[in-house]
Amino acid sequence: MSKQNRREAFIVFAAVAGVISGVVFLAAAELSALLVARDASPLLAVGSFVIDIVPQPLKEFAISTFGEFDKVALLIGLGLAVVIASAAAGILQLLWPPVGMIVLGIAGAASVAATTTRAGVTPLAFLPSVIGAIAGIAALVFLSRRLRAWQRSATAPAADGDSGDSTHGAGSAVAVDRRRFFALAGIAGASALIVGVTSRVVSATASSVAAIRKGLRLPAAQTSVTIPDGAELDIPGISPLFTPNADFYRVDTALTVPTVDPASWRLVIDGMVDQRIELTFDELVEMGLDEYAITLTCVSNVVGGDLVGNAMWLGVPIRDVLRLASPHADADMVLSRSVDGYTASTPLSALTDDGLDAILAVGMNGQPLPLEHGFPVRMVVPGLYGYVSATKWVTELKVTTFEKDEAYWTPRGYSAEAPIKFSSRIDTPKIGKSVAAGRIPIAGVAWAQTVGIEAVEVSIDNGDWQRATLSTPINTDTWVQWFLEWDAEPGNHYVAVRAINKNGEMQVEEAAPIAPDGSTGWQRSLIAVS
Repeated sequence: MSKQNRREAFIVFAAVAGVISGVVFLAAAELSALLVARDASPLLAVGSFVIDIVPQPLKEFAISTFGEFDKVALLIGLGLAVVIASAAAGILQLLWPPVGMIVLGIAGAASVAATTTRAGVTPLAFLPSVIGAIAGIAALVFLSRRLRAWQRSATAPAADGDSGDSTHGAGSAVAVDRRRFFALAGIAGASALIVGVTSRVVSATASSVAAIRKGLRLPAAQTSVTIPDGAELDIPGISPLFTPNADFYRVDTALTVPTVDPASWRLVIDGMVDQRIELTFDELVEMGLDEYAITLTCVSNVVGGDLVGNAMWLGVPIRDVLRLASPHADADMVLSRSVDGYTASTPLSALTDDGLDAILAVGMNGQPLPLEHGFPVRMVVPGLYGYVSATKWVTELKVTTFEKDEAYWTPRGYSAEAPIKFSSRIDTPKIGKSVAAGRIPIAGVAWAQTVGIEAVEVSIDNGDWQRATLSTPINTDTWVQWFLEWDAEPGNHYVAVRAINKNGEMQVEEAAPIAPDGSTGWQRSLIAVS
């Protein structure tokens, strides 16, 4: 092997040593987090930090591209970044020690900063990152020493007058040093993978909250929602009247789903109030639960998108809870806070209006809230986009003003107040799937929370607008299904849909992006008929 090839080979081995050291870093940190601070995983803390600082256009791109898998994509990206940075640290440590150690030290410091600045941080939250950095640096030092020993023996010139036996001895030294490096690298890498993966799995599953939720029996509703005849159309491909929990959209800033034990959950109502209130889960439930059919919409929902869903919620009116604290007359906003630090700004009037069913929900479609949808308690407010109203894992309601406080998304380019813009969607025929010629239904859903849908109209190939048949609405807070029978002829056809609400207003035709307060436009779909 030439000198140049030998140098390149050792650089590759140095990169491998760096990656192994990075894995040791994460494994030691995960084990430490499992033992002393389960919410202090460096990788998750850095991921949450990235979520907070990413510009709004990139957030929109991630949501539109990856949907509910945006968090998975972020973790994969972070993993690749760790591999690249660790490999670089290994190469630097071989060529210019101790630069590689410094790189890992900086990574440790950054992890400490990301971890200790998260909401609800515990006193020992810094420890996993510190222990991980120490372990990673130690692994890098030992592996680099073994690698340099192998490099020296492989490149050492033979002494004058050396015999064949001495040459054989030099070769044996190279073999020994090579075996020692690979043995240490193998043991360190395998051990780190086992420890790291096991610690993360145990940390993720050790919580009994899932079991608690499964065993939780919520009281029966004092009042139930009556589903009228004709509320659900029997049309293949149309969205069901109630979105199953497993299919309900999820968009939030939580990199991992918070696990909150109802026994330890507390809701604090403070700020501009006469009396600070603190409620336990049992006290909230004892106020009396009622059923509410409400459609939720995410501000990131594009025209024709699927970030909207309808559910039957079980909960307590927020106005009843706020009444206990007696908000001041000059307050105009409630800043709700999640257990993970997320905040939302909701107009106080939307939460105290006797005609609006803003609730603290504990149940969803006949079950306790799923963990990923806010268990044990979340907010559900009809007529407002989720980012200003639908706080999951809610722990605080701060009565304040829009002038004094701002929520998570406001400084990131979104409006502080965001009433939902009513819209309509085509569910079937689906875009990209050819349908057979003949009489078929064009069908979908439309929503205008707190106002209600009066009519839905469909235009085919820019022809006259035709009135669709609507399902019987449950109430003004839920979507309605609609359909239009169509004699489909072979070829490509453009289908457009628009809605009219009960105030007589037409759905906005002009296209607008989701920021700062929701998209607008008419959905136009190309349907292929064979």
